[in-house]
Amino acid sequence: MLQRFLDPTTPSLKICGVTLASDAERLASMQIDALGANFWPKSKRFLNPDAADFLKPLAGKILRVGVFVNAGPDHPRDLIERKLIDVVQLHGDESRDESQAYLDDGIPVIKALGIRNEDDLKAAADFPANGLLLDAHAPGLYGGTGKTINWNAAADFIKSHPSLSIILAGGIVPENAAEAFDTVHPAALDTASGSESAPGIKDFAKVEALHAALS
Repeated sequence: MLQRFLDPTTPSLKICGVTLASDAERLASMQIDALGANFWPKSKRFLNPDAADFLKPLAGKILRVGVFVNAGPDHPRDLIERKLIDVVQLHGDESRDESQAYLDDGIPVIKALGIRNEDDLKAAADFPANGLLLDAHAPGLYGGTGKTINWNAAADFIKSHPSLSIILAGGIVPENAAEAFDTVHPAALDTASGSESAPGIKDFAKVEALHAALS
């Protein structure tokens, strides 16, 4: 599932900030490619790991991405071992060495990077990860702001680094999803605020529109 999600020849969609079992199950039934569960306690979309058992039976039905912010290695590894998630998304200030340690142990990693300018994009090119998620720079917030990045700069970055699997985040909503994909040509689009009625509560009219925009 990860390979298909990161394949740039097949557009994929990740719905992030899932907090409810009913939402997760419905996303899987709609054949959405991936969901994100945010395990950062300061997030508006925080999912307590003790309440995350609903993710386990979704194995093989939807790619389950755990989002962490400067969590250290133990928490993500515990959820991998409990078979609640398939992929670790590092969404904080984690180092290259921290990301490489997961890869060395066979744990898939997506590294999210807050992009301010082209220098940030250049610095992203050699980060060790299965995929790179390009998000708006938001100091202290670590995503979920609804702000966009420079799509043209992201498109140029992808053209010059065709071997990288890039996920585009930041301000993706039903109204701009098709344009975002057509402009940037990422492997996948990622949205949290653009797919919900309130933080952590999914709006399935929006989800269906996002899904349709990529079909």
